[in-house]
Amino acid sequence: MCGIVGYTGDEQAAPILLDGLSKLEYRGYDSAGLAVRDGSADAEVIKAKGRLKVLREKTNEGASVKGTCGIGHTRWATHGEPSEKNAHPHISDDGNIVAVHNGIIENYQELKDKLTRKGYHFYSDTDTEVAVKLVDYYYKKYEGTPVDAINHSMVRIRGSYAMAMMFHDYPGEIYVARKDSPMILGTGDGASYIASDVPAILKYTRNVYYIGNLEMARVRKDGITFFNLDGEEIQKEPKTIEWDAEAAEKAGYEHFMMKEIHEQPRAVEDTLNSVLKDGAFDLSAIGLTDEEIQAASQIYIVACGSAYHVGMAAQYVIEDLVRIPVRVELASEFRYRRPLLDPNGLVIIISQSGETADSLAALREAKALGVKTLAIVNVVGSSIAREADNVFYTLAGPEISVATTKAYSTQLMAAYVLAIQFALVKGTITEEQYRGYITELQTIPDKIRKIIEDKERIQWFAAKQANAKDVFFVGRGIDYAICLEGSLKMKEISYIHSEAYAAGELKHGTISLIEDGTLVIGVLTQQELYEKTVSNMVECKSRGAYLMGLTTYGNYNIEDTADFVTYIPRTDPHFATSLAVIPLQLMGYYVSVAKGLDVDKPRNLAKSVTVE
Repeated sequence: MCGIVGYTGDEQAAPILLDGLSKLEYRGYDSAGLAVRDGSADAEVIKAKGRLKVLREKTNEGASVKGTCGIGHTRWATHGEPSEKNAHPHISDDGNIVAVHNGIIENYQELKDKLTRKGYHFYSDTDTEVAVKLVDYYYKKYEGTPVDAINHSMVRIRGSYAMAMMFHDYPGEIYVARKDSPMILGTGDGASYIASDVPAILKYTRNVYYIGNLEMARVRKDGITFFNLDGEEIQKEPKTIEWDAEAAEKAGYEHFMMKEIHEQPRAVEDTLNSVLKDGAFDLSAIGLTDEEIQAASQIYIVACGSAYHVGMAAQYVIEDLVRIPVRVELASEFRYRRPLLDPNGLVIIISQSGETADSLAALREAKALGVKTLAIVNVVGSSIAREADNVFYTLAGPEISVATTKAYSTQLMAAYVLAIQFALVKGTITEEQYRGYITELQTIPDKIRKIIEDKERIQWFAAKQANAKDVFFVGRGIDYAICLEGSLKMKEISYIHSEAYAAGELKHGTISLIEDGTLVIGVLTQQELYEKTVSNMVECKSRGAYLMGLTTYGNYNIEDTADFVTYIPRTDPHFATSLAVIPLQLMGYYVSVAKGLDVDKPRNLAKSVTVE
């Protein structure tokens, strides 16, 4: 989604803002802009439609914009088309306030009508301009401080926002406000920083503050002061970001996605080892006790996108090992169904960023219903992490490419750990089985490495599919869950229409779409379902389909059916997703590269969907 960067200190702000915005390009955007103040002078605002390089050219890499206090923004259009006039920053009528904003203001039309009656004029189609002028209205009406104006505005705005504002009367200061949209503040070496995500300021500081919901802050170069909604000062403790700044760089890879594919073995291993002590799982850091596990009557997994696909795979594993019901819910639908939840159930929210708007709303719905919640997230201190009853942190490190790879894989590992520990505590597996599953999980990272080492075969095959119009992924059981993620990887970065189907459903309508040359990818990791899925693939082949098979070593008879086969090492069938997804990630990547597309920043997509 949109990106925010802010800086105040002794250095020239524009180059720092541009550098920070470049670290947020992965979030997806269609325009960019910055505003910089030089002492008490008016803010200079420069905006550009398109990629950040256009803004860099307009500002001569920031050298032509003088000033030591500024804010910057990359916009992903919600209200108003992508254009220079709709790009941020936005300003009040007299230039008194300049601001950038992430989020969606739901009652912007109502507020706009009010402000129009008060004599305000509007030059853009954005909800952000409305927010800027609302703050300006209250600033002038009550002749108070920026904090007074902002808190009067906050109680009248419905929706989500992270806002950074500069006031003409307060040079060298930036004011921020937050509700349901991510923002962090950092300090270091006589300067202060603002960002919507960690990578933007990681180069400059690792000492950060997490601003809470319905809170404000005054940012000066010598420190940050926080306020609650009543305008009262509140105290916050700084946190230290453990990520290495180099982890957010490409390290010689052509794309972040390929770098992150290669980082999966280490990320999976780190996530597993974070809860593995002396050959057994220790969930004390997560906060789950054996008594709470024993009391869980059923599990609800709520997520979006790839995290939802993790939930689909986890459903098969947990139900088989733990023998309690598991429901997997799309977060965007969860709260609108008025869900009926078992008071003794456990709601697991999965989100890489910990800021996914729909998942955060689902978490709050579950808590309002009095059901225990557990978050599986990658970002320490994120909104979902702070609000959930318990947190299982995945150790993927910064993931920059929009198409998730290592975050997905670490979420899978977290799900396996929970399934195995729940099964032991509930007595549905023996101690011997428990040890055996843990031993097998410890082999997963090396098996992923072996698959990646053989990526050239996938590259060769993928290059031949660059002109494909439709791709179908078919599988049964856990293999169907694998297909869901494989299909998403294909469509989101290669722009080829692809769909995943439970193989047994093909004859219920879908097989009518198969024609000569249509690529059908069969996933066959579940031995008891192998022959049935092969049979479904044969049905497709008889209608002209071109077949790819993905199976485990040993199932060589698939080569009698499929035109191309890729193999993965054998593992316990419960954990096959961790291995089978790797060739499908590579497949999507190499098809996109063969088509000459922007792998890391696919069109219309954002890394973290922080608005509904």
